[in-house]
Amino acid sequence: MPIEIQLREQTTIPLEVETIRPDSLQEKSVAEIQATTIFHGKDEVEFGEFFDVEGESDGLHIWNGDFSGVHWIGTGLESGSIEIRGNAGRHLGSEMTGGSITVSGDVSDWVGAEMKGGSISIAGNGGHLIGSAYRGSPKGMSGGRILIRGTVGNEVGHTMRRGLIAVGGLGDLAGFNMLAGTIMVFGNAGIRHGAGMRRGTILFLGKEKPELIPTFKYACRQNLTVASLMRNHLKQWDYPADFPEAVDLYHGDFLEGGRGEIMIAA
Repeated sequence: MPIEIQLREQTTIPLEVETIRPDSLQEKSVAEIQATTIFHGKDEVEFGEFFDVEGESDGLHIWNGDFSGVHWIGTGLESGSIEIRGNAGRHLGSEMTGGSITVSGDVSDWVGAEMKGGSISIAGNGGHLIGSAYRGSPKGMSGGRILIRGTVGNEVGHTMRRGLIAVGGLGDLAGFNMLAGTIMVFGNAGIRHGAGMRRGTILFLGKEKPELIPTFKYACRQNLTVASLMRNHLKQWDYPADFPEAVDLYHGDFLEGGRGEIMIAA
């Protein structure tokens, strides 16, 4: 039987719940989970002051409701599953190394920031800096997958090192300072993608072609021979995706050596 969590009432002061994880609370009773310390703004409080908890710890936490003002859910997750039936706040799944997180609604900024493994799947929209490095950090996401069906904001995959990000559409500066990894965009995109990119691949697979910065150079038109492999991989995670038969390949950023790839649906 999973642990089920519900917020009693909304608060304008952020709640930070990085201590509430199925792996770290596996052997805890409901009373012990309720007594776990979280932050309400700058104040330390017990989890049970704001949340109702029921069930038994079996490796699955189900969060029911709107948690837009609840941040750091699943931060540092190593194993187990988190299912959010509603919206979630900032830093969802940041620095996680394993396990899975699913969200039926929308999420905010910094989803999967500096994550190293595991899976995050979001049915709604996302904020900025998905799979990115925190400011001043040398690398962002370095493993795992982030799958978002809706659209997201700016700087997706900032300083990304490894892993997969798939989104329905995004804003500006995807793959900024990207070191490696793969970003797939299935809808419209903004501007200045791949700036500072050293390696890695960004695929723009929507109907509208984004304008690239001048430090990316056209290479060729080629068949997307890995399309079926990519489609099957995403299908395993219930992520619908259509791939074109051919793409236009660009290399860049030539200010950083030109070893990155941007592919645009032909």
